[in-house]
Amino acid sequence: MSDSPDGDETSVSPQAAIDTETARERDTRIHDRTAGEVQEGIPFIGAGPGDPGLLTVTGRDLVESADLVVHAGSLVNSELLDAYCAEAEQVSSIGKDLEELVPLMRDAYEDGRRVVRLHSGDPAIYGAALEQMDALEHEGVPTYIVPGVTSAFAASATLRTQLTLNGVSNHVAFTRPQGKTLDPEDDHISEFVEMGDVTTCIYLGTHAVAETMDRLLDAGHDPDTPVTAVYHASWPDEDVIEGTIATIGDRVEAAGYRASALVMIGDAARKAGYERSYLYDGWANRDAEGEADD
Repeated sequence: MSDSPDGDETSVSPQAAIDTETARERDTRIHDRTAGEVQEGIPFIGAGPGDPGLLTVTGRDLVESADLVVHAGSLVNSELLDAYCAEAEQVSSIGKDLEELVPLMRDAYEDGRRVVRLHSGDPAIYGAALEQMDALEHEGVPTYIVPGVTSAFAASATLRTQLTLNGVSNHVAFTRPQGKTLDPEDDHISEFVEMGDVTTCIYLGTHAVAETMDRLLDAGHDPDTPVTAVYHASWPDEDVIEGTIATIGDRVEAAGYRASALVMIGDAARKAGYERSYLYDGWANRDAEGEADD
């Protein structure tokens, strides 16, 4: 261990911890524990897209009993914090790096406090949870994930549709555009849209909608391809903006929003042209002979 500038003891750097953890064999706990099961250690909980009611039951129970809740700042609805963890110490992770967050959670846990790490949506989608978990595990602090509802599912519910529809969309892509955290060569939105039967769900700030659509137009995509932007899905100020690749950028900009939105490209967002599924069309009740004849 080494001394930090303020005199507090810290262990190895988070990056060294990450490198060590990723080199290890598969964690044996995966054979003993299941998702949703309360375990030993610090839970990394998906707070859901915004509405406090979309926090899972397990997540709610854990935050209600927490002494320290480290949360994702304004990305987590303050109503959720007020409703479920008003008595806990609350610390926003915004503006804090791993070198600050990991010792904060580690020390609180080692002091016997019940610590919860609250991410927006689901930690598995652009949550940057694993690097924190690996660093904590390297410090001897066990961690686990409690799933949450990601904003694409909330947007789908708001639009009263499905992300997959028979005859329209057989696939779903969760993606984000190039920018500060993604190089242009790693931006595959154009490829997903080109496939045709993919519902492309883009996680991005409203400021990036127009330039993302401009790139699709430059790539030769049909400007009339339907696009729906769901701003702040499930929050009290949620808004649905309809358009096309050619128009959605201007419409979002005209709305004046400055926070995050879920942008959905494809016909599934509008329930357009889907076919009756086999599930409720006698398919599931066919006898073995009928199946053999198909």
